[in-house]
Amino acid sequence: MDATAKVLETMTNAGEPLNAGKVAELSGLDRKTVDKAMNELKKSERIVSPKRCYWEPTA
Repeated sequence: MDATAKVLETMTNAGEPLNAGKVAELSGLDRKTVDKAMNELKKSERIVSPKRCYWEPTA
């Protein structure tokens, strides 16, 4: 499983908006890896921000 898929799975399983630090903690991935994966997910519009610095998967 690549980092992008792991980040998306972690966010989906959490059931609440998460910041990058919490995603890194829950997924076991390095923070830089999480930031890079989240940037890819933002560009492809697979995650959205309901409030500043927190992200969740799109419906």
